[in-house]
Amino acid sequence: MPKAADTSQVQRKWIDLPYGRQSPAQKLDIYLPDTGTGPFPVIVAIHGGGFMMGDKADGQLNAPLTGIKRGYAVVSINYRMSGEAIFPAATDDVQAAIRFLRINAGRYQLDTKRFATWGGSAGGNLAAWAGAAGRDENDRVQAVIDWFGPIDFLTMDEQFAASGIGRPDHSAQGSPESRYLGQAINKVPDLVKAANPASHLTPNSPPFFIQHGSKDPLVPTQQSIQFAEAIRRIGGPERVSLEIIEGAGHGGPQFETPQNLEKVFQFLERALKAHH
Repeated sequence: MPKAADTSQVQRKWIDLPYGRQSPAQKLDIYLPDTGTGPFPVIVAIHGGGFMMGDKADGQLNAPLTGIKRGYAVVSINYRMSGEAIFPAATDDVQAAIRFLRINAGRYQLDTKRFATWGGSAGGNLAAWAGAAGRDENDRVQAVIDWFGPIDFLTMDEQFAASGIGRPDHSAQGSPESRYLGQAINKVPDLVKAANPASHLTPNSPPFFIQHGSKDPLVPTQQSIQFAEAIRRIGGPERVSLEIIEGAGHGGPQFETPQNLEKVFQFLERALKAHH
């Protein structure tokens, strides 16, 4: 993963804006297109890192940041890591950041009716969670891009055991998911359910665009397949687009090719057009 995203070319930006008072982690960066007065549709970029590492300015921002050339405001957020505070701290933070952006939309030229979350891995879980769990106009989003997010933590090991692709060690005390919930996941099924975006879906949930590598050794591909099935069942087939990227692992260059990003932005255009 590239160490840091290159944001030096972005002319209009606000860095390290605090959206909460509980922790120094509660900060976000706003990047606007170089031209135009807005209000701009918003991509909320949520980094991954097993809920325990990663940063809003690391290389994971590179793909969402291409949105500013397409007329999107891109907001990259930090949130409390599991070493500082366990679930639901991270999901609370994502919702707090979305509310902060809505309340301050006028100042930063943001379109309050067109918000999308976009995250990979743990960030994919948080992006999907925000999409499924948002209930009022301040924390709802209108589209979700979930790249290979872990969804139902308790099924990950059996899926890996079945596929033979990754190590079935997610139920261990020290796994990223167990650290995120504060104890071994098989001891806290209620928390696993609360952290699972699928358990918050409603018929009014926004459209989801899900991509996952067929050879992902860290998050089973079946996580995305089952999540897409749940969205189809609860929201209808038009609410979800699922694509398995053949041969891809846990992220990597196949997700960030111009052709693949074109698909992502075509989804966003369609999903957000309804709210224009």
